[in-house]
Amino acid sequence: MTAGTSVDQEARPGKIEARPVRHPWRYVGVVIIALLVAMIISSLVTNERWDLPFALRVMNYKPIIQGLIQGTIIGTVGAMIIGIVGGILLAMMRLSENPVLRGVAFLYTWFFRAIPRLVLLAMLGTGVGYLYPKLDFGLPFSQQITSAFGMSNDLTFYQLDVNSISNGIIIGILGLGLSEAAYMAEIARAGIQSVDRGQSEAAQALGMSNGKAMRRVILPQAMRVIVPPTGNETIAMVKDTSLLSIVPVTAELWYQITVVGSRTLKIMPTYVAGFAWYLVICTILMIGQYFLERRFGRGFGTTAPGRTRMLGLGSREGGA
Repeated sequence: MTAGTSVDQEARPGKIEARPVRHPWRYVGVVIIALLVAMIISSLVTNERWDLPFALRVMNYKPIIQGLIQGTIIGTVGAMIIGIVGGILLAMMRLSENPVLRGVAFLYTWFFRAIPRLVLLAMLGTGVGYLYPKLDFGLPFSQQITSAFGMSNDLTFYQLDVNSISNGIIIGILGLGLSEAAYMAEIARAGIQSVDRGQSEAAQALGMSNGKAMRRVILPQAMRVIVPPTGNETIAMVKDTSLLSIVPVTAELWYQITVVGSRTLKIMPTYVAGFAWYLVICTILMIGQYFLERRFGRGFGTTAPGRTRMLGLGSREGGA
């Protein structure tokens, strides 16, 4: 027994003293980042040309607040509503078995993704009112036909005065929304295609119509893929509202910032006020996007412990 026990003890390995892997360059990077941050803070505090107290006063100016609410916030919300609703409809058309619907959706996304938003807003703000001062809704060529036959009724159902809306926030929201719908269509299409086809077949087996299956089964699962890029598009839309000045829309944040800067001759402090408001709005949207992603990503293991440790973010238990 004694001999066997000594042999077993000799065969067993000794106690393993695990030591964590050292990462000296991490500390070097932290020191460099700390120095850069200190330099930036020192520049902001010591350079009087930044004039931060004046920038804070500009942020509270009434025209700036009006531009923030009417042009930036309302413009973003309106454009994203049009973009999301239109994008989902276009995505469903792209995935339809009808070749006409697929073709129309493809042409729409091709056109609006190819046109810069600045150019599109300029054309809608000035060109549409020039080309179509009054827009008639009725039968095609009805005016020419009735004129040829001497008829008094031109078969027009409704007439819209384009000039009454072509220079306001409405045309700006419409232009941004139409452009955004083309991008949201691709995002929604990718999200819908990420859902297994068996989910749609199971919904149809339960007696659901295609529309009900899309609302109740497909879209809730596709949101995990749709939410992150949609959040990015919303944040980008906040910044794209600065293009509304080309329409022109005067009740817009960046337009009012430039007006105040030119009047006071304090360009950089005024620009800092605009930067600060954009940072505030985008930060709020980023926080909301984080919680939406966490809600729709439940059950997919996006924060698995193993993956967290691979990124070097987990706890160092057991000396690992």
